[in-house]
Amino acid sequence: MSAAPAAALRPALPADAPLLAAILQAAVFELTGDDYEPDQQEAWAALADDEEAFAARLATRLTLVATRGGEPVGFVALADNAVIDLLYVHPEVAGEGVATLLCDAVERLAQARGAKSLSADASDTALGFFQKRGYVPQRRNTVPLGAVWLGNTTVQKTLAEGEARS
Repeated sequence: MSAAPAAALRPALPADAPLLAAILQAAVFELTGDDYEPDQQEAWAALADDEEAFAARLATRLTLVATRGGEPVGFVALADNAVIDLLYVHPEVAGEGVATLLCDAVERLAQARGAKSLSADASDTALGFFQKRGYVPQRRNTVPLGAVWLGNTTVQKTLAEGEARS
């Protein structure tokens, strides 16, 4: 059995929005079932239903796309050089290092741009991933989405001093 090809990174393009929306929705529906009820998943995935609004959100952030064989398999969006706003990986590649590659990249970029720390509102599904990377829980949140509420945890990581200066 051969290893999966390595993922590559590139900046997001406006034309990527439909594929990235599909990745977000697949990740929500296929990866979060142990932590969220179906009505919560529906409300969460609906964030990407309005393709134009979703594309606009991506365009106002530093958005990187992970690809395998030229096809998008995950993405991360960094807002205000301080917040990991979106981080999603297609279920077919979950656990294969794609999210790690994306996080490594935005942490380095944010640090190179002078950020001292990064935060994220981590879903219950992603909380362990962020904690393993050194993110520390700051507070528990309850987020209203339509008629339902989703729980998540704000996490923060202090970036190392003296590295990645540009």
